[in-house]
Amino acid sequence: MKTIEDLGDLRGKRVLVRSDFNVPLDGTTITDDGRIRAALPTLEALTGAGAKVVVTAHLGRPKGAPDAKYSLAPVAERLGELLGKKVTLAKDTVGEDAQAVVAGLGEGDVALLENIRFDARETSKDDAERGALADELAALADAYVSDGFGVVHRKQASVYDVAKKLPHAAGKLVFKEIDSLSRATEEPARPYVVVLGGSKVSDKLGVIANLLGKADRLLIGGGMVFTFLAAKGYGVGTSLLEEDQVETVRGYLAQAEAKGVEIVLPTDIVVAPEFKADAPATVVAADAIPADQMGLDIGPDSAALFASKIADAKTVVWNGPMGVFEFDAFAAGTKAVAQAMSDADGFTIVGGGDSAAAVRILGFDESTFSHISTGGGASLEYLEGKTLPGIAVLED
Repeated sequence: MKTIEDLGDLRGKRVLVRSDFNVPLDGTTITDDGRIRAALPTLEALTGAGAKVVVTAHLGRPKGAPDAKYSLAPVAERLGELLGKKVTLAKDTVGEDAQAVVAGLGEGDVALLENIRFDARETSKDDAERGALADELAALADAYVSDGFGVVHRKQASVYDVAKKLPHAAGKLVFKEIDSLSRATEEPARPYVVVLGGSKVSDKLGVIANLLGKADRLLIGGGMVFTFLAAKGYGVGTSLLEEDQVETVRGYLAQAEAKGVEIVLPTDIVVAPEFKADAPATVVAADAIPADQMGLDIGPDSAALFASKIADAKTVVWNGPMGVFEFDAFAAGTKAVAQAMSDADGFTIVGGGDSAAAVRILGFDESTFSHISTGGGASLEYLEGKTLPGIAVLED
């Protein structure tokens, strides 16, 4: 992949940057600006080179039409604060206002186009429709930089099609993401430990299948663990359970044993009668979950066990919380994993999404992790061994 430096002298050139500004909002207040901060190295490099920077991004899931609650206005304001300069927000994606805003840019200026998903063509399955939008985006720029890692697994107009129409390069964030993830998957230093959590095992089946031939240990927590416990014949009470995946998981357990891959499951579980922050919590053995209780976190013994399995690892990848970390009573398992990774001497990757959010919400120093991914879905698909369209299109 080409880097920004490979694009040559950018002074006075219009550079279209695809960023990922899909940040959480409370009304119009950004509650976690991690993805905006992650975009700064690329944007600062471009403005420092004298480029006229045009940023396109999405927020939420608008239905292909303008929707005020998904406006990028809060992002433009925060980005301007972080860059220390005004960021002009266009009132549309590629229309008259976008064209006027871009035409008015000077060297080192930054404009943000309104939410690209306000245009239904962005996510269209029709190549021609996406291509038409890509043509309009390309008309606003002289070069393209892909820096939204959270969307590189999507074949979308601003991610894939426009890269085919302009000189292109990977931004600093995308380059760092691929470099870190490839380090963890191609020839990882061993022991290589993968920690998987989150609610659904079906979301991680491809990753598990791929890692059974690569990882030394798989640590399983979160809601997905109850399908594993059911596969071992344990009752799981009212816990989240994907019954249609029990046989598949049973097969994975057998494969792991045959290949010498250690699958580590919790020995105890924190349960409660209902999914509520103030529900009374009890610790029970993993093979003795009461019929009227649901598991909401791994237990203290399991947290200590998981930490010990992470401590000596040379490479650790973590994707998915161990419990409902948003509720204080069920955050200890996730906190223990984050602490163990923070303390570990090996190369540690927090795989985006809820895991990255947990690290920030629980107050950890981000610099104590080797890499915190900005793309949960993209990092999962990379770990799965899938081709990511937004990366493949840059490889020429």
